[in-house]
Amino acid sequence: MKQVRVGLIGTGYMGKAHAIAFKTAGAIFPLSGELLCEMVAELDPQLAERKAKEFGFQRSTGNWQELVNDPKIDVVDICAPNHLHKEMALAAIAAGKHVYSEKPLALNAKDALEMTLAAEAAGVKTLVGFNYVKNPTVQLAKEIISNGEIGEVVHFRGTFNEDYLADANSEFTWRLKREFSGSGTLGDMGSHIINMAHYLVAPIAQVCADLQTVHKQRPIAGTTEQMGEVENDDQVHMMVRFANGAIGTLESSRIAWGRKNGLWFEVTGTKGSLIYDQERLSELQLYTQNEAKNRQGFRRILTGPDHPDYAHFCVSAGHGLGYNDMKAVEVRDLIEGILTEAPLWPDFRAAYQVNQVCDAAETSYQEARWVSLSHE
Repeated sequence: MKQVRVGLIGTGYMGKAHAIAFKTAGAIFPLSGELLCEMVAELDPQLAERKAKEFGFQRSTGNWQELVNDPKIDVVDICAPNHLHKEMALAAIAAGKHVYSEKPLALNAKDALEMTLAAEAAGVKTLVGFNYVKNPTVQLAKEIISNGEIGEVVHFRGTFNEDYLADANSEFTWRLKREFSGSGTLGDMGSHIINMAHYLVAPIAQVCADLQTVHKQRPIAGTTEQMGEVENDDQVHMMVRFANGAIGTLESSRIAWGRKNGLWFEVTGTKGSLIYDQERLSELQLYTQNEAKNRQGFRRILTGPDHPDYAHFCVSAGHGLGYNDMKAVEVRDLIEGILTEAPLWPDFRAAYQVNQVCDAAETSYQEARWVSLSHE
């Protein structure tokens, strides 16, 4: 049996989610080969060793370069802070490794393009963690749209709002500094809803955006008086025009009280509409024009084994899936893409296109104008 050996860099929130997916993907899906959890890299050897034991990896290191250059590693999985993605990915590509990276791919489109071109020139496989498009319910939405069941798409309205920084007294973190995070909610959660819009509708061709930092200072951890200056956006909204003629609005906030995973979208077509809410991630609401006059209204579809990928998790409809299940689908795609040459999406180029929209949004805000994009 063919084997794919994975090296994981970073063991925080996303690193753990990836580790869970590596362990469950083979039990859920009939993979074309064996997935082996080979090595973990962290900031210090002791932490790396502890996390390797917790996550079920064979080896550990306190030096990520050692992992990247290890001859037994086939895939380098990057779950480190945003500013490290470029250096790590380019090193992995130079070493001939496939790369699985969390989003955003880079701090800006220029760096993302450099990473994309390097990967394409080297012929390595890439995948970026825009995991929400892997949800069977979202795949169903894509199927409905592609089949023309709601006609020609004319409008997309999408949000991704959370409240993890809604409290003005939340401690200052690396995510609030541009050198480490780049943009704020725009690149963090906004990138997800941009990728979702690209997946369901078409590439975004024009952007008109507004950004705002509401809490301009936050307390430094361990102090009562020292404050850190917030350097990026708390909330963003934008009007967009798609390459296929549709229009839409996108918004994202990290200070929206009560929103825990507020990724939500509504797609309007010439013959109907559909609505999705990530906090009810196994449901889709659908309305079509052929509803009887006395039966009008959205109907709730519960995803089940007749829908994409769901049957691998559960044989019964309506039982629902979870966040880590989407990561398992993502890992399945990664392994199959490497072993069978199946196309991988969203790859570095798709992630670069998201970075392009983020950069255009910031330019639009700074210059108070519409900005056109030319996706390469």
